[in-house]
Amino acid sequence: MNPMYITFGIYLVAVLLIGLAAYFSTRNFDDYILGGRSLGAFVTAMSAGASDMSGWLLMGLPGAVYLSGMSEAWIAIGLTVGAYFNWLLVAGRLRVHTEFSNNALTLPDYFYHRFGGQGRAMKVISAIIILFFFTIYCASGIVAGARLFQSLFEGMSYTTAMWLGAGATIVYTFIGGFLAVSWTDTVQATLMIFALILTPVMVLIAVGGADQMSMAIQAAATANGKEYGSLLTGTTLLGIISTAAWGLGYFGQPHILARFMAADNVASLKKARRIGMTWMVVCLGGAVAVGYFGIAYFGAHPDKVSVMGGNHERIFIALSTLLFNPWIAGVILSAILAAVMSTLSCQLLVCSSAITEDFYKGFLRPQAAQKELVWVGRIMVLAIAVIAILIAANPESKVLGLVSYAWAGFGGAFGPVVILSLLWKRMTATGALAGMISGAVVVVAWAEWVNPALKAANLPTMYEIVPGFIVATLAVVVVSLLSKTPSTDVVQRFEQADRVYRETA
Repeated sequence: MNPMYITFGIYLVAVLLIGLAAYFSTRNFDDYILGGRSLGAFVTAMSAGASDMSGWLLMGLPGAVYLSGMSEAWIAIGLTVGAYFNWLLVAGRLRVHTEFSNNALTLPDYFYHRFGGQGRAMKVISAIIILFFFTIYCASGIVAGARLFQSLFEGMSYTTAMWLGAGATIVYTFIGGFLAVSWTDTVQATLMIFALILTPVMVLIAVGGADQMSMAIQAAATANGKEYGSLLTGTTLLGIISTAAWGLGYFGQPHILARFMAADNVASLKKARRIGMTWMVVCLGGAVAVGYFGIAYFGAHPDKVSVMGGNHERIFIALSTLLFNPWIAGVILSAILAAVMSTLSCQLLVCSSAITEDFYKGFLRPQAAQKELVWVGRIMVLAIAVIAILIAANPESKVLGLVSYAWAGFGGAFGPVVILSLLWKRMTATGALAGMISGAVVVVAWAEWVNPALKAANLPTMYEIVPGFIVATLAVVVVSLLSKTPSTDVVQRFEQADRVYRETA
């Protein structure tokens, strides 16, 4: 009858009931994949935020700040800037252009129809990129969930914790599809902001106030030979560029772009931007504060460091269990599972939609009935989940490391293609394909070979999204200019969509 377990259990039952309610609102494949394009401003904003901020927000980022200090906050700064421009430049335009592109339900389908349906290579390659990077991304969520269950239930093996952490998410995504994911995201985003406001406040009180906090951090800095409070100390210009460059990833994340596509209209996206950005700034600020204040708390209480179990990414879990009443701690820790579940669920759904819409319907069964497509989509949710669990099976996996790799992959492969497809009517299918392939290849090559070689030679490394994004942008522009001008139909459809966007924005 541990109060923490009871509140945790209530949360799990609640999300499963939401999934069941969404099941009865899902009438066809459009509903299952995109919610019938019916999301209002509040749900769009909160679900976009929750699906973006996975377990790394409450585990990876606080852990990085706790380990290295405020120099890691450049990730939060870069993400905030990137998210704002994603809402400003991409959200409304993508909502309109996907509707004009044969009412595209997925990103590969949008690319295919945006350029006049020239060859199916566009669909296949973009779907393969989604499946490759999202399976890694899903694995990061499963690792974060496993860490949480291991912390809650003493003696539980990593394997058991991993299956428990993923189980509830798989069930409600399987049952309710996009509506279940979006509705639960709204609840989960509320939990996350509550936890990230309350936890730093409790740490501040526990340390004894702002002055004691400052002295404790300074003492820890002296003891460890670090300068925790500076944004610049301990990093380089290249390091700042690499961490801030996380913001570039927003333009290519299919699970976030799907929220824009599902909005009921462009006007609601303007309201959603204000709500979403406010939520994001508060949550990122809270996550950085948890890590930074944690330096002071554990510096003043070195006997309690063992609660983290030697893993700095468990700092949020440790502070929650140490500082809160068990009933409140259960709610706070549910926020970590909420962050994990919200992102994992929409990633599973995007992978499922890529296989079902772009492979199964596109190649195998073009005339498949809606009910058949919904069930194929559900089966694909299970298949991708199993593969992600196998990747996450290594208990030494780090949440932030897995996320950074997948985030860079999408940012490099899709970011420039999405932006230019919405802003430049001269862009061609060949240019888009060149950008996608070159971006993905450069990201993988840089992460697997270039950065390890630089590290071995004691040279500074660079986050792989930077070269990937630059190369993909150049490839799109150069190849498009060298290619044949887009057909009149493609140009007219672009101009019509752009005109509708400007009239409604």
